[in-house]
Amino acid sequence: MLRISALLAFSLSVGCVRGQSQPAASVLSPQAIAADVGKHLFILSGQSNMVGLKPEQSFTPAVTTAFGAERILVVKNAHSGQSIRSWCKTNLEDPPPTVGRVPKVRGNLYHLLMKKVTAMVEGEQIQTITFVWMQGESDLRNTAYRAYLDALLKQLQDDLDFKDINFVIGRISDNGLDQTKRLEGRKAIRRTQVEFAEFYERGSWIDTDDLNDRMQRGTLIHDLHYTPEGYKILGERFAKHAINLIKANAK
Repeated sequence: MLRISALLAFSLSVGCVRGQSQPAASVLSPQAIAADVGKHLFILSGQSNMVGLKPEQSFTPAVTTAFGAERILVVKNAHSGQSIRSWCKTNLEDPPPTVGRVPKVRGNLYHLLMKKVTAMVEGEQIQTITFVWMQGESDLRNTAYRAYLDALLKQLQDDLDFKDINFVIGRISDNGLDQTKRLEGRKAIRRTQVEFAEFYERGSWIDTDDLNDRMQRGTLIHDLHYTPEGYKILGERFAKHAINLIKANAK
């Protein structure tokens, strides 16, 4: 028996297309999952280095090879220079921050992302959901970053009515590790991302330290953004970890 996802309630809360409610995705029963039917949903989000990723270049081909074109759904929504606060619905800092990247409306980018997800899964049967996250450079002062990661995962689980979400996180690169400005913040975000991914049973993280290396006037620099080849490799690594999580948890 299929059960209706909470996406229907979510889509109604953010407004109905053409003035009428839309069919929600169906979450497959354990029997259907065992029979290996339904689609694998991949949700890609984050800030500028996710903006630079072109899923069709390397991510989508890899998951297509693994599961077949008819079995995958890929949604990407990313925005440059944004704090994780723009994806989380509530403030988790006491007192609330007044400096740094603090959106006027908490969760504003999360709602945009979920609108795209809702449209993508309309009428589909979903077997697995994998969330791919590439973000953190705008949170170097954010001492509650781990709490926000936990909250983001909980939001996805609740709003998608899907507990067993795979979470692949790209650890922010080594940009700025050779400088003193906000060095401790950079180290803290990198450490927190790894700790979160290794603690969560369906989590995984990828290294990006080799994706931003470029020559500038004869000197090797670790740039904030990745090279064209770096973005291609980023997609490949995300896909590899996503595929591994899906297959490992299907056993």
